[in-house]
Amino acid sequence: MTMKFKWPPTRELLTLFICLGIWLAVTALFVGIRPEHPLLIILIAVLFCAHEQTKKLVIALLPFILFAVSYDWMNIVPNYKVNPIDVQDLYETEKSLFGITTAEGILTPNEYFAQHHCAFMDFWAGFFYLCWVPVPILFGLSLYFTKQRNLYLRFAIVFLFVNLIGFCGYYIHPAAPPWYVMKYGFEPILNTPGDVAGLGRFDEMTGLGIFDSLYSRNSNVFAAVPSLHSAYMVIAFYYSLKAKYPNFLRIIFGIIMLGIWFTAVYSAHHYIIDAILGAGCAVLGIFLFEKVFLKWNTFAQFINRYTQYIS
Repeated sequence: MTMKFKWPPTRELLTLFICLGIWLAVTALFVGIRPEHPLLIILIAVLFCAHEQTKKLVIALLPFILFAVSYDWMNIVPNYKVNPIDVQDLYETEKSLFGITTAEGILTPNEYFAQHHCAFMDFWAGFFYLCWVPVPILFGLSLYFTKQRNLYLRFAIVFLFVNLIGFCGYYIHPAAPPWYVMKYGFEPILNTPGDVAGLGRFDEMTGLGIFDSLYSRNSNVFAAVPSLHSAYMVIAFYYSLKAKYPNFLRIIFGIIMLGIWFTAVYSAHHYIIDAILGAGCAVLGIFLFEKVFLKWNTFAQFINRYTQYIS
């Protein structure tokens, strides 16, 4: 028996194309179109129209799509145009709290690891950092495709919410990462290109150039506080405890989480302060969503309707 093609309702199609049109127009006017923008728009439109199940998938992925759009649109008004950039104060605070005494004087942990690193740690640091986004996304998709739709939705919305908290932090306190201080000193230089920092050793070791490709596209290096690298696996680990998951996968998630925290500092992409604040954003986001927002009947009903729609 063949399945007949059926267009989504007119109102849904109209809403979809208005939203995609606004996204494309704003991005073209204020950010600039990159090759992935039209490709992603076409993919969303095709999946939305192709089948009822693929349409549900698009709706389920909305929190992640909104995350990508909001991250992109931060380029419209860069954070350093809202508040002054902190380069030295954060460095000095890190040194006072976590400084390591050496024969050369007191070093930040980043400076210490820049002088004391090894191939073994370089490899695992690169491996853990590559898990930053893929593992949480794959975890979310596993929840979706194993029919744990309500838990998936809670995870996805918290993921978006924690990012928005972090983005607010970027605007409240624009800050330079450790590698910037080591390379340029304490004077903020706008339009500074991204840098692989300590992760370059992984690229050299493997010959893959993955991190060089990723960080060469970073348009604003003054968004180091909080470390969202440190936040994502906290969210995934928390919801893995609530999912129908074997314990060994939860242990792996915990190891990856700790590995990313360590790598953020080891590679000089973040201070320990950044990592603590990033993990704190995740804890705050989870707490507010689970213990405050879901206690609000209107919001709880919205989550229930959303879950039913994608089920």
